[in-house]
Amino acid sequence: MTRRSTFLITMLCFGFAFLYIPILSMIVYSFNGSRLATVWGGFSTKWYVSLFQNQQVWDALILSLQIALISASIATILGTMAGITLARFTKFRGRTLFSGLVIAPLVMPEVITGISMLVFFILMADWVGWPGSRGFTTITLAHITFCMVFVTTIVQARMLQADRAIEEAAMDLGSRPWQVMFDVTLPVIFPAILSGWLLAFTISLDDVVISSFVTGPGNTTLPLLVWSKVKLGVTPDINALATLMVVTVGLGVLAAGIILTRAESRRLREERLAFRAND
Repeated sequence: MTRRSTFLITMLCFGFAFLYIPILSMIVYSFNGSRLATVWGGFSTKWYVSLFQNQQVWDALILSLQIALISASIATILGTMAGITLARFTKFRGRTLFSGLVIAPLVMPEVITGISMLVFFILMADWVGWPGSRGFTTITLAHITFCMVFVTTIVQARMLQADRAIEEAAMDLGSRPWQVMFDVTLPVIFPAILSGWLLAFTISLDDVVISSFVTGPGNTTLPLLVWSKVKLGVTPDINALATLMVVTVGLGVLAAGIILTRAESRRLREERLAFRAND
């Protein structure tokens, strides 16, 4: 048992080191004073100053945030509706087909999804004259398509765990279906909805493959900008940009974890108080 514990701890440490040492190295070298990313030239913050003065980076960041906010919001609405439908309505005509269409982007390679989206937009432009050009709209539609599946999966899993007796009790007490939805169902699955929105926002903000197929001139997102710069060689300003992205995502995950933990604790406390009141 002692040898097994030592082996497991060693493998755990090796796994964490394999994952996080490259990230820590990138953060350290983002403060490198040398123009060569792999040669230490002393501590300096000039690359962060240069980064904040780069208008191209700011334009790409604003575009990425706009696309991610719109895509995540619409994908959350559609994914929540799809998740509730799949969880609550187990028998209806076309359910298998509907479920397959919803889950397809999850198992399909991103390259195939990007090519199919590109072909679709080209055909639509030839047939109906829309879209006139690829850019903000096409990227947003593509991101909604593949982000929605993640929201659907999370919401459906939460709905399957939810107690239907609470909804049935509300209807027995005179609540209409839409009142049950807004007063009972949505508050119960709100942590799942928030998790789905955050995941969709992160995936949209981070996407490179699909965006490279459906974007056009003058609509370069931040991940595409980083990718175009990395192809010419990693420079300290890229390390600085990546470091800011890692810190931002880390703070977002930490804040989301705190919010979800507090929401779940509040929900459990309210359930205990309700059961005590009934007793």
